[in-house]
Formats: sequence, C-alpha cells, structure tokens
Amino acid sequence: ESYGWEGAQGASHKWEAMVGGVQDHIASLNFGYRSELRSGNVTYLNELASFKDAHTLTLTDKDGNRRDVTANCFVVAVGGRPKYPGVPGDRECCITSDDLFSLPKAPGKTLVVGASYVALECAGFVRGLGYNTTVLMRSIPLRGFDQECAEKVCDNMELHGVSFVRGAVPTNFKRVPGEGGVG
Repeated sequence: ESYGWEGAQGASHKWEAMVGGVQDHIASLNFGYRSELRSGNVTYLNELASFKDAHTLTLTDKDGNRRDVTANCFVVAVGGRPKYPGVPGDRECCITSDDLFSLPKAPGKTLVVGASYVALECAGFVRGLGYNTTVLMRSIPLRGFDQECAEKVCDNMELHGVSFVRGAVPTNFKRVPGEGGVG
C-alpha cells in the first residue's frame, strides 16, 4: 500500500502514494549508505574534484568555493546522471528517469527516448500502470548486452503493449495543445 496499490491484486493504483513511498525508500537507502560509510570511518564528499597530486584533491562545491583535502587513499565514485538529448524543446517538454518518481501526477501517455536498461525499465513500469508507452531508439536495445537476449526483452515488452520506433533520433520537442505533458 505504501507504493500506491489498493485492493485485491492491485485493483487500483494511487500515483501520489507511490511517489511518497519511493521517495521515502530512496531517503532510507541514502541514509543507510551514509551511515555505513561513517561507521567505516569514510568521509563522503559530494563535490567536483580534481587531483592536485597523489594525495591531494582540489574540491569545488556547488557555490564555486574551492578547498584542498589530503588523504592516503581516495575512492572516486562518480556515478552517473541521465542527460537531455540536447535538441530544441528538450528541457521544456521532457523529464529524465531521475524525475519520473517525483512527478506530482502519473505521466500518462509516454515517449521514452533511448533503449538502455534504465529506459526500458521505465517504459515497462509506465506501461505496467496502463499508460500508452513508446520507446524511441537510435539503433540497438541494451547496448553492450547480448543482442539475442536484448531482442527477446523487446519482444516481450511489445507483447505487453510497449511500442518501439527503431532507427530514430529526436530533432526537437514541442508541446501539443490539449495534450497536457510534463511540467
């Protein structure tokens, strides 16, 4: 129920309840990770860093303030963030996978740009909630994975109602009057 499902066998779903449950779960995971780091006597720094020498980092915080830190060893875990396609209208009309579970209401009809495992996971999730979902992919699904398996994943997603447009790259995004959209 904390993820929005109500009734027997998930008879109905409340998007707002799910968003709250997901955000609470993410906060709990992040707290646990930071606690584990502290208990291991690891200092966590969420700043832009560059090596000054083998034992010194120059850090820049979000306000542009710089400082140096020294240590015998550093663990660099850069992580990754989704990016916008870099075409006109992308920031006005699109969200990233990081934003999906922060939307105040369900996304409705959805175009997923890309065919990475995160993109396909999002497409499957949105379709599983009953929304019309299309995946737009430039070339192959799940690049770096076995392509026979990747195609089986796509075939299964198509059986469950996800549409695929292959060999396409967006050139721009525009709001369609009366279609709602994000934001």
